Amino acid sequence: MEKEDVLILAVESSCDETAASVVKNGREVLSNIISSQIALHTQYGGVVPEIASRKHIEKINQVIREALEEAGAALQDISAVAVTYGPGLVGALLVGVSAAKAISFASGIPLVGVHHIEGHICANYIENKELQPPFICLVVSGGHSHLVKVKDYGEYEILGRTRDDAAGEAFDKVARAIGLGYPGGPKIDKVSRQGNAQAISFPRAKVADAVYDFSFSGLKSAVLNYLNSCEMKGIPICQADVAASFQKAVVDVLVEHSMQAVKEYGLDKFAIAGGVASNTSLREALAKACAEQKIAFYHPSPVFCTDNAAMIGVAGYYEYCRGVRHGYDLNAVPNLRLGER
Repeated sequence: MEKEDVLILAVESSCDETAASVVKNGREVLSNIISSQIALHTQYGGVVPEIASRKHIEKINQVIREALEEAGAALQDISAVAVTYGPGLVGALLVGVSAAKAISFASGIPLVGVHHIEGHICANYIENKELQPPFICLVVSGGHSHLVKVKDYGEYEILGRTRDDAAGEAFDKVARAIGLGYPGGPKIDKVSRQGNAQAISFPRAKVADAVYDFSFSGLKSAVLNYLNSCEMKGIPICQADVAASFQKAVVDVLVEHSMQAVKEYGLDKFAIAGGVASNTSLREALAKACAEQKIAFYHPSPVFCTDNAAMIGVAGYYEYCRGVRHGYDLNAVPNLRLGER
């Protein structure tokens, strides 16, 4: 490694992925190790926090060791250790934070705490080397739906957020209701391709006093009411049509809000991030809308959309360059808001 190279060892454990990565100079991923717990939680129909925390404890040292080995780096090569400290499941976050603090303390490497949503936004820098702020970013995942103006590296303005269910949460709940199981997002995406998105008219919610905020609980309730009504009347339910119509309702709202924000703020760059950003219908709809408005559209590969440590390494690099350092009193903050320190 060149002496001037900045290498970030990153740790992510906010939900059910135990991940570690080494990122060079903020844009080059030297390793990205992910230990997923999806198979474990599928039998429960969703993530069980206590089980997730225990699995993180089992896997954390292993993934960190693998990340360093794959990157061909030793601890003395590392400039800082970055870790997700919120938002997320408190027990899961604590495992990653404790491991990062231990590494920092034992080796004298600076500690940098990273916001999980900032990590998702920064995933766009990995494969789009030319992308620089300012731009609008839509962050959609199991726990979050945010429309964010990225003013600069580490500087964000939240334009809109969900008032109730996040988009990914709605996907999971509807998938369970129509018998697809967990995880809902990928399963609805797949089944929808065989369905008619115009078959059922589901609502597109608007929040009167906040034009960029989202609300998906009414849509979820509308799907459940439709299913109950069909059952009571003995009408056969077409799983693919329900999935496609529900997905279209979510996508329509996300695209409409996003394009409205890009137009209002006069920016010509738009990005998506988070687990739902790998949904093919959403990507296609946003790509089409951006092309029509002559806006550059950026999106990470699916592996960088779901929780991973590479995105935390990228965010950690920019925080490190801004002089952000955390002490050993760094704690997990499950409800940490974007922009908070």
